Amino acid sequence: MAQTITTKTPTTLLRMATGTYYDTGTVAAYTFSDLGFKPRYVKVVNETDKTQIEWQEGMADAEGIVTVANGTRTLVTSEGITVSDRGFIFGLDTDVNVMSKQCSWVAFG
Repeated sequence: MAQTITTKTPTTLLRMATGTYYDTGTVAAYTFSDLGFKPRYVKVVNETDKTQIEWQEGMADAEGIVTVANGTRTLVTSEGITVSDRGFIFGLDTDVNVMSKQCSWVAFG
């Protein structure tokens, strides 16, 4: 007996944006304000120190899961990532947002 498989048309399309930056001055919060969509997942990676912060839909503003080089993961509740309707702000988390470091990011919406 054959099985019937039904598929649904997605109600939203996946959107993605990526970028890199190198902090050469005083550490500050970074605003990525015109991605064109509201992110549902954001990840910022400090490539130099091998640390990262992740935010996903459902988390509060300024939160994030920070992973440091030795693999330890911590929930931060301030200075993390705050999402807006068209982008996000990456706060002053001291494990990831550090002066003179190469960073990259990805956002999915």
